Amino acid sequence: MPWYTVLVLAVAAERLAELVVARRNTRWSLARGGVESGREHYPAMVALHTALLAGCLAEVHLADRPFPPVLGWVMVAAVVAAQALRWWCIRTLGPRWNTRVIVVPGLPRVTGGPYRWLSHPNYVAVAAEGLALPLVHGAWVTALVYTALNAALMVVRVRCEDGALARLPALDARA
Repeated sequence: MPWYTVLVLAVAAERLAELVVARRNTRWSLARGGVESGREHYPAMVALHTALLAGCLAEVHLADRPFPPVLGWVMVAAVVAAQALRWWCIRTLGPRWNTRVIVVPGLPRVTGGPYRWLSHPNYVAVAAEGLALPLVHGAWVTALVYTALNAALMVVRVRCEDGALARLPALDARA
């Protein structure tokens, strides 16, 4: 079980690294006239992502969840794949990637990298991680609750982001 705590803490450290990148990118976007949308739901998103990490540790430790080897290792691979996809998104969007919805007027929509195939690949990574991380060590209640709440939040988030992106020019900007 100590290794699982290290895994969850590593994901938490990765999330903190994302926030550092997002803060830098927020300054970049705002300096170029970026417009933020969705401020209302952002605190709920932060709370949900924080609760995922806490829930993973709490359920595993308090409910004494065992490590299911076959499922557990498959879920470790899924967590790693989710991180790879997330950082591919971050790299593809460059300074335009953010944890907030900020659109810089005049910039075309990015259609390169994973955005060639998916409109919102970062949210695929978030959903995969939110299901896989708890299941690494059998925290099925956390996986179910997070997945349900995240699905509801993603309906709001994707509508907000799609609305903001609809204001971008329809140019093809391969990144």
